[in-house]
Amino acid sequence: MQTKSESRIMNLSRLGAAAVYVLLDTLCVGVGMGVPIFCIALGLLVGWYLARRVMRQDLPMAATLRAVLKSAALSAGWTLLLMLLIWAPTARMLFDPHASLANFGIPLILYDPTASFIGWLALMILISPFLQLLMTLFAAHVTLARTRPGGH
Repeated sequence: MQTKSESRIMNLSRLGAAAVYVLLDTLCVGVGMGVPIFCIALGLLVGWYLARRVMRQDLPMAATLRAVLKSAALSAGWTLLLMLLIWAPTARMLFDPHASLANFGIPLILYDPTASFIGWLALMILISPFLQLLMTLFAAHVTLARTRPGGH
């Protein structure tokens, strides 16, 4: 049984749902001050929403999973774009001999400022959107397994 607010959320147009997601994801990036930890957590809600929305179309399981994967990839792609906009300009510091990478403010877990900086950029730009994709797919698959008949 759907509540009134859940019904309203599920009846959003694709463009409306995408606009809400873009706004929420951008807000999560801002709250995390450029570190997408909240975007990764948002993947749980997005996965639930994608699974519930795709289930309403009553597609075969293979088509449902393809639709969820495509939508999850698009959502992670938006986070990837935001991370590129935020962190890619700082990569120029690698080629600046006067840049103080040790005082940039990132954790120096690799014991070398340059290696730690490269690792940080890889984590922020590539790995974090991938983790968001995995979190979205995880939540969608759990939702499908729990709510769809024969969803296992």
